[in-house]
Amino acid sequence: MLLAHLTLTLTVVATATMAASAAVQAVRQEFDLFGATVLAIAAALGGGTVRDLLLGRTPVFWIDDLTYVATTVPIAMLTWFAARRMDTGNGRRLRLLLYLDAMGLALFTLMGTRIALQAETSALIAIIIGCITGTVGGMIRDMLCNLTPTILKKDLYATISLAGGAVYLLLREAAPDWAAILVAFVGMLVARVVVIRRAA
Repeated sequence: MLLAHLTLTLTVVATATMAASAAVQAVRQEFDLFGATVLAIAAALGGGTVRDLLLGRTPVFWIDDLTYVATTVPIAMLTWFAARRMDTGNGRRLRLLLYLDAMGLALFTLMGTRIALQAETSALIAIIIGCITGTVGGMIRDMLCNLTPTILKKDLYATISLAGGAVYLLLREAAPDWAAILVAFVGMLVARVVVIRRAA
């Protein structure tokens, strides 16, 4: 029961984080509020949708549980208004976008890996599904903004996701699941922050 609540909580947090990143990107691309909301829904729910379809889990998670849509829409709207009030030309919006995206990548990777394991896939497939869950939302966000997806650039985006999923699988054999999640999450987040700061 505790792990079920943990999974739900982390998935909601991941959804909110990715929705916020999309809203920031929407402001950077001069989308209106409606466009930002659509972009946030696509980004926040896209990775999990592809995951569920690949695993044959239908209806997909956000249709079966409206919590995720109910999280995405208000977070997107609030973030859009907040990002519009930020000063322009100093890179603050971009940095916020990248840090939110890093959190979303790590959380969605771990949740995707866990759900794949629950579907009784092999360890390798679970890692791949975790990477798909973590990266597809960001890809959709960037493509809808007519930008090159981050995963296609030289910034270790997918590599960090794959490595994080593998670390999680290794740790859960010797430690409680929550501890494996925490360590893998921190590891992925730190790795992404290092990459982001070196590229700045």
